[in-house]
Amino acid sequence: MESLLQAENISKRYGDKLLFENISLSIGEGQKIALVAKNGTGKTSLLNILAGADSPDGGSLSRRRDVRIGYLPQEIDMNPDRTVLDAVFVLENEITQTIRQYNDCLYSESHEVLPSLLDKMDALNAWDYESRVKQILGKLDIHDLDKKIGALSGGQKKRVALAGLLICEPQLLILDEPTNQLDLNVIEWLEDYLSVANITIFMVTHDRYFLDRICDTIIEMDGGNIYSYSGNYTYYVEKRAERIENLQANIERAQNLMRTEQEWIRRMPKARSHKAKYRIDEFENLKARASQRIDNRKLEFDVANQRLGKKIIDIYNVSKSFGNQKIISEFSYKVSRGEKIGIVGRNGVGKTTFLNLITGNLAPDSGHIEIGQTVKFAYYTQEGIAFNDDDKPIDIVRKISDDVKLRDGKSFSASGLLNYFMFTGDMQHTLVRKLSGGEKRRLYLCTVLIQQPNVLIMDEPTNDLDITTLQVLEEYLTMIDATVIIVSHDRFFMDKIVDHLFVFEGDGKISDFPGNYTQFRDSDAYIRYLGTTQPKEEKPAKEANVESRKPANAPKKKLSYKDQREYDMLEKEIEEMNAKRVAMEEELNSGRFSPFEIAAKSSEYSKLIDSIDEKEMRWLELAEMLE
Repeated sequence: MESLLQAENISKRYGDKLLFENISLSIGEGQKIALVAKNGTGKTSLLNILAGADSPDGGSLSRRRDVRIGYLPQEIDMNPDRTVLDAVFVLENEITQTIRQYNDCLYSESHEVLPSLLDKMDALNAWDYESRVKQILGKLDIHDLDKKIGALSGGQKKRVALAGLLICEPQLLILDEPTNQLDLNVIEWLEDYLSVANITIFMVTHDRYFLDRICDTIIEMDGGNIYSYSGNYTYYVEKRAERIENLQANIERAQNLMRTEQEWIRRMPKARSHKAKYRIDEFENLKARASQRIDNRKLEFDVANQRLGKKIIDIYNVSKSFGNQKIISEFSYKVSRGEKIGIVGRNGVGKTTFLNLITGNLAPDSGHIEIGQTVKFAYYTQEGIAFNDDDKPIDIVRKISDDVKLRDGKSFSASGLLNYFMFTGDMQHTLVRKLSGGEKRRLYLCTVLIQQPNVLIMDEPTNDLDITTLQVLEEYLTMIDATVIIVSHDRFFMDKIVDHLFVFEGDGKISDFPGNYTQFRDSDAYIRYLGTTQPKEEKPAKEANVESRKPANAPKKKLSYKDQREYDMLEKEIEEMNAKRVAMEEELNSGRFSPFEIAAKSSEYSKLIDSIDEKEMRWLELAEMLE
């Protein structure tokens, strides 16, 4: 297997924090690799180095000379003044330049160069390329190609950047949390696309189904070491457990042997032979092995949540709209004690709005929501909270509460909760400014859970959390005797936690499905859901003007992309030519021309009429192809 990229003994440090040291890895052509590690260990920094966006402090990096690398970072930074079309054509070549010129010409006032561009599109086979581009954009729910990047939401920018990478077909695709901010439908399409694509992939993601179905190699970064597993995520989980078990056995053996060696050293005579000195040196190595610690903790405390009464959340005929967009229409439901409800639906369909209605941050347009007197809310939002950079995690959590009450009457300290969520002793006293983005999200999670709510509302809690934290959170949520309502695009997480789903279908409709996400995905209800949630294509402003000239009962288009472009172009050309015809008729009837000039104008007029007739016939042919 030929190597596309190789890192040898690379190290990275930010300030006084060492992220990793002497890391070596190789990415072979055709491999689909995932990097798994805890938050704060430098996953994003490593990806930046591999992609060429940053440089290591030490070591070397080599790439195959001709390799094309595409990089999707977590934070998308694009020129806000560029259009979507410009942004997706990130690779400049003759085909993309011709397609861009063709699109610009189509919407310009003059079409003199259009025939030559059409010939060039044919010669380069650009129609097939543009059709594939349109398919990728459609699957990623990107339709308005004239829209400015600055007018897009964070999720839309993520999809545009992803589309640009897929369109330019790099040989090595480096992805940092590619599923964040994507709809479940889009995630599943991307999963299918990448699993069969002839492309090399190196990615970081917490989406375990995504890992399982795409990757053939898992690289784990743990304790400053790299461990490689040739298999998918399920294989990695099994083999990692074996590695940890073997490591634990080796540590125990080293500890037993160390006690024997310590006794020998105490009894050893002062006159040290060469053999004795060798044994002492070996003892130091043994001591290092025996002192290893395996950070493989599990949550093992029984949390006592405040008692919930019979009434939890009663929703009566609630409706909510923003302008003409109907979010919720006459929805009613009584939430029961201990329910674990998952919420799914496309971006922008109203999932977060629903949570804000429940928590009282928004008022419904009609209907009402009653909250039980014993309900104690905690709301984990996508935005989180702004921490003071000079605060320490332990102080932040203690300001909310200093302990967690257990069912047996005992309590669990704030420090203990932080420790269970991977904030060890030193990290609890580290300044917030030194934490990674994922570590800050983990700290925010602790501030929510320390409140010991009996109704927990969570909006995309899995974003930016590592897999280890997700496993701890999953165990916590299945253990607590509380009602939980969750919005998440993490299918594995939803499958483990929820017992039924609220499915947001759009146009205000919400259906209740009895089961987890995979059960919903395999049901007839999912097929019906797809039929009601296909994204509606937004028309660019210039195309909307063309549409406004059509009768209200005009049939839906069902043309090929090339024919559709021709159809739109003909409408504009016919309109312009008819305007020219009217002007020529006025000139011919003005009496201002000599007989010779009238003859010349009449010949030109005749050719114009023939051209109009020809184009109108072609327009009718295309119109007949419409349903």
